[in-house]
Amino acid sequence: MRLMSANAPESLDAWRLVNARRWFDGQVSLAELNRLHGLLVDAEGQCSYALEFGRDDILQVSYVQLTLETVLPLVCQRSLKRFLYPISSVQRLGLIRDEADEASLPEGYEALLVPEDGQLKPLDLVEDELVLAVPLVPVSPDSELVERDWEPTAEEVAKVNPFAALASLKKQ
Repeated sequence: MRLMSANAPESLDAWRLVNARRWFDGQVSLAELNRLHGLLVDAEGQCSYALEFGRDDILQVSYVQLTLETVLPLVCQRSLKRFLYPISSVQRLGLIRDEADEASLPEGYEALLVPEDGQLKPLDLVEDELVLAVPLVPVSPDSELVERDWEPTAEEVAKVNPFAALASLKKQ
């Protein structure tokens, strides 16, 4: 049976929640996610998230599955206009106690190093995934593709040619 809450607590004991197979969901305003601000054109909007703690029955890997649904307001690098970038993500994070344990995680798991006290901050997990989901160069799917061959001007060609100065001396 899944137990739900309107919002996850500020801090969670990861190992206790894995053993109890707990599940939380909630919403957070994009304005509350400070590290994300520099990547957005504005902080309007909400992110819906769910955290499901458990242990893989076959491989016995402790995990938290993070599900995110949101749209991020970004600036298109072609048109320099605001557009909404949809994110629908499900990420399974294998909980590890030591960095050396990362190599033992099976395929499909991303490593999440749990602090010694076992406490995780759900909003930090949400924000980390959103930061990683932002494209390096945001481009609106509605923007026009620029496929034009630009011919260099005579001035640009002269600047590129290292012997252009010698040619002008030769003419004198």
